[in-house]
Amino acid sequence: MRSFDEIYALSADRHGGVQALEEKLSRPDPKVTGLPEDRWLSVMTKCIFQAGFNWKVIEAKWDGFEEVFHGFDPGPCAFMPEDEFDRILSDTRVVRNGAKLATVRANAAFLMELRDEGGAGEVLGGWPSSDYIGLLDMLKKRGARLGGMTGQYAMRFAGRDSFILSQDVTARLIAEGVIDKPATSKTALKSVQSAFNKWMQQSGRSLTEISRVLAMSC
Repeated sequence: MRSFDEIYALSADRHGGVQALEEKLSRPDPKVTGLPEDRWLSVMTKCIFQAGFNWKVIEAKWDGFEEVFHGFDPGPCAFMPEDEFDRILSDTRVVRNGAKLATVRANAAFLMELRDEGGAGEVLGGWPSSDYIGLLDMLKKRGARLGGMTGQYAMRFAGRDSFILSQDVTARLIAEGVIDKPATSKTALKSVQSAFNKWMQQSGRSLTEISRVLAMSC
């Protein structure tokens, strides 16, 4: 497995040098633990709908989603009456996918459960980066449709420190001998986490930055 500096050099060479590469890197939001519940629910829902749909279509309708779901306030969403939910199923302001629309209520309830554990910001935003796969596992088990890439994108778009196992990141991890195929098993994900932890120690950089460097090295 190459050191982070060696992989960074590959990425810089492919993207016009160090300065150009640095300008393309995204970084986690240092204030993510203060992100309110409604914004967590909003970004979760958007990522759930973007999975398998054209992202531009979802983006174009997003103001409608915000209106229909009360700005994603968890209380009204979690305790939404059946008749109101039935009306939403035929509301043209949203994408009328019943299974995905139902996740709004389920994930609102999930976020409210986190209040007893310190709140969504502290739990989701403050989860140790060295155990990021533990957070992804928790999202898969306790959230609705937040497994796999959906949970990864939700955490990235919310601004928390994260890696995304995109095609390019996976290709680099395979090239470095970390995994031999896309990481779906717990054993493979542990290997991925271990590699990222080593690169964090070597570089002092976030998961988000390392993930982007890996992606741009291919």
